[in-house]
Amino acid sequence: MGRALARELSRRGHGLFLLGRTEGELERSARDLELHGAPPPVHYARCDLRQPELFEGALATAETALGGMDTVVVTAGLFATQEELESDPRLTAELLQINFTNTILFCEAARRRLLARGGGTLCVFSSVAGERGRKPVVLYGATKAGLTRYLEGLDHRYFSQGLRVVTVKPGFVRTSMTIGLKPPPFAGEPDQVAKTVADAIERSRPVVYAPPIWALIMAVVRRLPRFVLRRADF
Repeated sequence: MGRALARELSRRGHGLFLLGRTEGELERSARDLELHGAPPPVHYARCDLRQPELFEGALATAETALGGMDTVVVTAGLFATQEELESDPRLTAELLQINFTNTILFCEAARRRLLARGGGTLCVFSSVAGERGRKPVVLYGATKAGLTRYLEGLDHRYFSQGLRVVTVKPGFVRTSMTIGLKPPPFAGEPDQVAKTVADAIERSRPVVYAPPIWALIMAVVRRLPRFVLRRADF
């Protein structure tokens, strides 16, 4: 989804600087953007959510290269099934650390930089998995629930200072993360999600579901009584 969103933002005229885990993937993404019309060269720097010590330097490099930075988009995260997590405590610890603690530390670093410039947009991918506690996503959903509440709090605290927080709540999207999982009838595609999210960034919408149908689905799920969710397997 991150690569699709970068293409969409570039198509709309936004200058981009890429952050990511591996040099090879960053190079591939940069060349992909250039092939889709971004003015070369597209610059990038390594930044791994496993390594918080890299956050400040990566953001500083991006801000310098861009000549100023008004938007930070966070799409990174770790996913594993509930069964995998329950059988592997080390994987569970890693997922909790990356999706909650370290993502928030990165957002805090970005928030400080944006506010120092008088404001800007912080767009972060959470998930519909954080809307309710559900059997298939007990642990993954907990990280996204915590992240969503943090982003909501940021919006309340810093809106008057010019910070615009966009919380993206994707439903099922056909990406490398969901390979091997059975897609529902309303599964989304990365390019479709990218357009929805780019619109939300440009309009400073505080919460966006992607694909949009998930707003209706989760409105129903939020109203289901506990005894129903105890019996349900979704």
